[in-house]
Amino acid sequence: MMTTTQRGGGSLAGPTIKIALLGAGLALAIAAALPLVDAHAWGWLAVLTVTTALLFYVYLTPRHIAAKYLVPGTLFLLAFQVVPVLYTASTAFTNYGDGHRGSKADAVTAVQGASVKQIPGSQEYDLAVATREGAIVFLLIDKTGATFVGDGTGLHPAQFTVDGRKIVEADGYTLLSLGEANLRNDDILAFSVPTGEGAVRASGLTRAYNGQATQFYDKACDCITDRGTGKQWKADNDAGSFVAADGERLPQGWKVSVGLSNFTRVLTDSRISGHFLSTMVWNFAFAIGSVLVTFGLGLGCALALNADKLRGRSLYRVLLVLPYAMPGFAMLLVWRDMFNQQFGLINRLLGVDVDWFGQPATARLAVILVQLWMGYPYMFLVATGALQAIPKEMTEAATIDGASMWQRFKQVTLPLLLVALTPLLIASFAFNFNNFNAIYLTTEGGPFPPDDSSVGATDLLITYTYRLAFGGSGAQFGFAAAISVYIFAIVAIVSVVGFRRSRKQEEVYS
Repeated sequence: MMTTTQRGGGSLAGPTIKIALLGAGLALAIAAALPLVDAHAWGWLAVLTVTTALLFYVYLTPRHIAAKYLVPGTLFLLAFQVVPVLYTASTAFTNYGDGHRGSKADAVTAVQGASVKQIPGSQEYDLAVATREGAIVFLLIDKTGATFVGDGTGLHPAQFTVDGRKIVEADGYTLLSLGEANLRNDDILAFSVPTGEGAVRASGLTRAYNGQATQFYDKACDCITDRGTGKQWKADNDAGSFVAADGERLPQGWKVSVGLSNFTRVLTDSRISGHFLSTMVWNFAFAIGSVLVTFGLGLGCALALNADKLRGRSLYRVLLVLPYAMPGFAMLLVWRDMFNQQFGLINRLLGVDVDWFGQPATARLAVILVQLWMGYPYMFLVATGALQAIPKEMTEAATIDGASMWQRFKQVTLPLLLVALTPLLIASFAFNFNNFNAIYLTTEGGPFPPDDSSVGATDLLITYTYRLAFGGSGAQFGFAAAISVYIFAIVAIVSVVGFRRSRKQEEVYS
């Protein structure tokens, strides 16, 4: 009887878990659908609906057993690999970035809001600054005591808990103290609440006013006109900007498709193309050099500790993998200080006064040495595993045939190791080709030429891209995405060639 009950309980556990998981999935789908509806992202909402329906169909029917195992992995692959790659590629064909993030209507609103000036007799408000989902909003009280909330869409009546002329509580909003608001002072002063011909702007942190826009959009000429001077900025719909006759562009623009201009800019802009090619050469040298030195030292340590008669092998192996157990972020900062010219441990131990990060050659040598220390434990581990998988009969047979130690290593051990480790070496190359932290946390890409701070001697393509795209001129996501596509293509080509040669090698030694 107990056996029957246990079996019955076990049979109920499966459906219960399935229902719970599907219920959780439905709840997540509904939670994800709400912001998509608010953003009018109907395409993504359709994708979410079809995906949710597919999951319920697969797991609520007794058929399609294989799909029950394949669907989760496929969805994760699409969500975390395919979609980000496609989004990056699509962004590369746009001018998306600072000043070009929204639609043309958003740009017009931003232009008018930025030009608002207070005029005599304009409405004034007591102001409390708050946030909702991270975005700044204004909570306002006018002279009559009426309360409003102001956001990017306009001014709306609202109800708050008020003590005199001060808002002390607002459901759904997070009130900022004066100290917290002061930290976001620049954002608050730049924020505006559109109100037809003008906007509500902050005057300090506790007062606001309803001013008039000195620049307005004229639909007839598709341009922005200044009320005082009469100057006009006509819409350049191909570039997503308002441009005056003298070439001046308003900082507020909109997102448009620019075709291949981001890609051609890398090759045709003389300020970028020369640096891009020289940086790419060093990028290859850094990635290949990092793989070679880490693999060489890791393999050497693995061979030394592979001897059966060696005592204390376990202790030695633990000591050798200690760098691999350290947080990479922290270790890179430690190494940066160790190479410091004034107080660095390297110069003190060697009794020298080398400015390691001041010259291109020494800076490049330093980052390779750092990579050697951080990367060899991984190579030691994988080489140790591969060595233990090589049948001892093969090396014993070579010894009987009269092969020396070097010949056994060259003709037997190394080829068999490369068959197993080539995919890992290719993956290591791809990782080091885009190893942003290794450069940015040690040299920050320097040293830089005296007359050009855009590219340094140790910059990789990824750090060079970061500086170009997010430097002093503001974020240029479209341009950064275009260079990312170039980097992706380079790594993909190298990987394909490497895997093809690895496959041929496997055929020879299989």
